Amino acid sequence: MAKLNKGILMGRIGAAHGIKGEVRITAFTEDPLAIADYDPLETDRQGLSISIAKARLAKNVVIATLKGVSDRNDAEKLNGVSLYVSRDRLDEPDDDEFYHADLIGLEVRLADGAVLGTISAVENFGSDDLLDVKLSETRKSVYLPFTRAVVPELFIADGYVVATPPEGWLEDTPRDPEDVEPDENR
Repeated sequence: MAKLNKGILMGRIGAAHGIKGEVRITAFTEDPLAIADYDPLETDRQGLSISIAKARLAKNVVIATLKGVSDRNDAEKLNGVSLYVSRDRLDEPDDDEFYHADLIGLEVRLADGAVLGTISAVENFGSDDLLDVKLSETRKSVYLPFTRAVVPELFIADGYVVATPPEGWLEDTPRDPEDVEPDENR
């Protein structure tokens, strides 16, 4: 199977909304409704692109009518589809701004210059952004909070960020469930 060129992640389709084919979209744009301005949106499904015909904001999600989707059954088939645009369709960020995609692949260095690992993803599970860092020594991954306190300096053009993980964070924060030792008191 050919690898899809995904570009910049703009949002993710969630559950169907109602019976007329509307879907919920979690938008990763600064203004959630701006996702409708990028027509068409590429997806992580081979050969599928999405066009938003109408969009409105409801709490923290966009409720969208998609071209060619007219009933709940078709809308349900799109649950989990990620929406992308190619980088060249976006404005260049200001000097002090960046896209999360710019962070992937950057080296993570400690304040003393030692290499901790490489950023493999930027995740958000409902609170703050987290950097998924693949550690150089163990090849395991840990999440680092993407805050100014933990990642005080970004040198994107030079290919690295500086991180100051909280004391004990790397030792006490397993990434994978199999890394957790069973609690013998249970």
